[in-house]
Amino acid sequence: MEDWRPGTTRAALQARSALFGKIRAFFAKRDVLEVDTPVLAAFGVTDPAIEPLRTMPSATDGSSRFLQTSPEFAMKRLLAAGSGPIYQLGKAFRDGEVGARHNPEFTLLEWYRPGLSAKDLIREVAELVCECLGRDDWSVVSYRALFDELLAVDSWAVSAAELKTVAVGQLDVGNLELDYDGWLDLLMSHVIEPALVNRGVLFVCDYPPSQAALARCTDRDGRRVAERFELYVDGIELANGYQELRDARELVERAADDNLRRRTAGQAERELDPRLVAAMEAGLPECSGVAMGVDRLLMAQLCVDRLSAVMPFDWSRS
Repeated sequence: MEDWRPGTTRAALQARSALFGKIRAFFAKRDVLEVDTPVLAAFGVTDPAIEPLRTMPSATDGSSRFLQTSPEFAMKRLLAAGSGPIYQLGKAFRDGEVGARHNPEFTLLEWYRPGLSAKDLIREVAELVCECLGRDDWSVVSYRALFDELLAVDSWAVSAAELKTVAVGQLDVGNLELDYDGWLDLLMSHVIEPALVNRGVLFVCDYPPSQAALARCTDRDGRRVAERFELYVDGIELANGYQELRDARELVERAADDNLRRRTAGQAERELDPRLVAAMEAGLPECSGVAMGVDRLLMAQLCVDRLSAVMPFDWSRS
C-alpha cells in the first residue's frame, strides 16, 4: 500500500511554503490584516453552482455544520464591523469537484479592499500574480468582447436557443438542455478557456448581470453589466473578483433566485445566512474583493498540469 506517501515532491513542498511566505509578505507591505474565520459554518451558500460538504450532527448541540466553500460571508461580517482591509489564506471545501484542476479540499486566498474599485483590485491581483510567477505582462478583456472575438456571439443579445446552436457547432452536446447561463458557462469552459492558453495573465471583466453572483451591477456603454472579473493564467482560471454588492434587499432577492434555480434542478435549497444579511444592513463599506486558488497558482508557477502534483495529499490520498 503505497498511497501513504505524499503525491508531491519535497521541492514542490518547499515551493508551496515559499509561496505562502511571499503572499503574506505582499499583504504585510500593504497593511492588509490577516484574519482567521471559522471553517465550519451554520449556513451554506445558495449559489446553485457550488455544493458544500456537511458534517454529521454535532454531539454539542445536535446541529449540522457546513465546511466553508469560501470565507466570504464571515469576512464580510468583519468588514461591516470595521475591520478595514483584510485577507485570509486557508482551506475551503466544495463537494463533487475532483479532477486535474479540482479537489474537494483546496487552499484559497481571499481578500477585501475597502475603497478600492474592481479596476483597482485587478491591478493589485496582477501585481501579486506577476510577482509570484516572475512575469511582467498582463491584460484585460471584457466578457462580451471575448465571446464576440472567439464565437462571433453578442452574449447580451443572444437567446438560449441561439447559444445552443453555437454550442452544437463547437461541441458534442448530445441531448443536453440548458438555460441561457448554462450555455454561456459551457461555451466559456469548453471553447473559450482552451483558447486562452497562449494569452498569459488575462483578466476577463464585465459579466452578464445574470452571472453577477454577489457582484454589484452597473450601466456601462448602454448595457447593464456585473462588475465582476475572473483571472486566467495560460487558460487556467485562478481567481474570481467583484465590486461587492452592498444592498441587503438585493442580496435576499438574489438568494431567492438561487433557490428557485436549485428547486428547478432538483437541488436542496439553502437558507441565506441571516448574520450576513444583518451585517449588510448594518453597512458593508464600499469595497472590492477577490478569491484566488493558491494550489492553481502554484501549478502555474511550477508548470505542472494537475493539482495532485502540488498538494501533499490530494483527495485520493487524504
